[in-house]
Amino acid sequence: MADLPAIPYAPALIESMRSVGYSLESAIADLIDNSISANASCVAIQFRPFGDPYLAILDDGDGMAPDEITEAMRHGSRNPLEVRSESDLGRFGLGLKTASLSQCRKLTVVSMKSGVLSARCWDLDFVAETEQWLLRVPDSIEEIRRLPQVNELEAQSSGTLVLWQEMDRLAAGERSIESALGEKMDQVREHLALVFHRYLSREPGRQKFSITINNNPVEPVDPFLTFHRATQLLPEEDFLVENHTITVRPYILPHISKLSPDEIVLAGGEEGLRRNQGFYVYRNRRLIIWGTWFRLARQEELTKLARVRVDIPNALDHLWTLDIKKSGAYPPEVVRINLRRTVDRIAERSRRTYTYRGRRTNSNGILHTWSRIQGRDGVFYQINRDHPAIGSLLDTLDTGKRALLETVLRTLEATYPADALYADMASDRPQHPDDPSMESLRELAILMVDAIRTSNGDVTGLLQNLHLIEPFSTQPDFTAHIVKELNHVD
Repeated sequence: MADLPAIPYAPALIESMRSVGYSLESAIADLIDNSISANASCVAIQFRPFGDPYLAILDDGDGMAPDEITEAMRHGSRNPLEVRSESDLGRFGLGLKTASLSQCRKLTVVSMKSGVLSARCWDLDFVAETEQWLLRVPDSIEEIRRLPQVNELEAQSSGTLVLWQEMDRLAAGERSIESALGEKMDQVREHLALVFHRYLSREPGRQKFSITINNNPVEPVDPFLTFHRATQLLPEEDFLVENHTITVRPYILPHISKLSPDEIVLAGGEEGLRRNQGFYVYRNRRLIIWGTWFRLARQEELTKLARVRVDIPNALDHLWTLDIKKSGAYPPEVVRINLRRTVDRIAERSRRTYTYRGRRTNSNGILHTWSRIQGRDGVFYQINRDHPAIGSLLDTLDTGKRALLETVLRTLEATYPADALYADMASDRPQHPDDPSMESLRELAILMVDAIRTSNGDVTGLLQNLHLIEPFSTQPDFTAHIVKELNHVD
């Protein structure tokens, strides 16, 4: 069988690859991956939306020699099947080109290494004109130095500058690229703060890393609120896949009533916590996908406090079907089996945080006003007939009035606003029920004492156990004062 070369038609393919699906923020994140792989400690993003608009990304990494830039600018410069170092965030050898050209028509890479300044450029109009895969090479150092931000690069011992010009995609459909770019860069800042938060927060044993946008630092956004005292950290789990370790760390966020407005924004923003629950998958500490249970569980209101950090090595990329943009991945069956156990455990813990927050359970002897009944058809609630306030009232009534009171109690139980209560508790609006006042507790205690005294009941026993009865159990100081008053009266 004979061989026949089938070289891709340059203008058509390079234009088609612009539509891989990058957003501005995912494109910039892909370039920062390259900076991290090049051992950079700082990435400075500069954008100018007026005059001749440009966006520049400068790092202080290892830099590249002229032949290395040429190779880096070649599409498919790395085989995705190659074994990479643990710190390498690359995958397909396409990110620099596809990410950049998805946003601009002219991509220039300038690099400094061993005192040598060199540059290469992809100009899509030139490719269309020549119909060939031809890089542009500046004629002189002076030509390179006329490019934006090159002076800043030369002030470093090494590093790389990625320059976007002719940003047609950013200007498309916008009345003004100035206002459009400014607004979109705010979204970029939020995205980078989350995706690279573990680098920006300088985890123990890791080198310092920073990102700035127009000289303003990007502050890390911790999706697990690990700084908050009420955040619950569940036991960490490790499991092996093809002799590589995957680490799972579950977290339960504090109930929204314990969060400040700023912390609520960090945890989910105005749209709420629900869409951000689930797994947070990190590839070499870089967040690649978040806010999903991978169809192992449903996203529910009462599980939205649950978040699970999953650390995977780049050696397992082939199992996770990682896409070119590194913004999507799906776990293989061997991983899903292990993750399902974590889902069941953390989801129940999250529901418990909502259902029982701030309330004592029956195990400590508190006599609740409402009884939770687990029946064959589900869970329902009854007013506790053994509560002294109810029991003492029943003891003072004749048979007819007892039947009337029982009808009233059953009416209250039948109309218990379960749906409304569920919605309120699961909403993003903090719930602050009013605590009973000293006066209301005193009035209730007097009524209970009078009713028990009328029926020749044990008043002393009631007062001794008043602190174990709702609603007195919620206000121990008030209750102690009331008991002292009533004992003095007796």
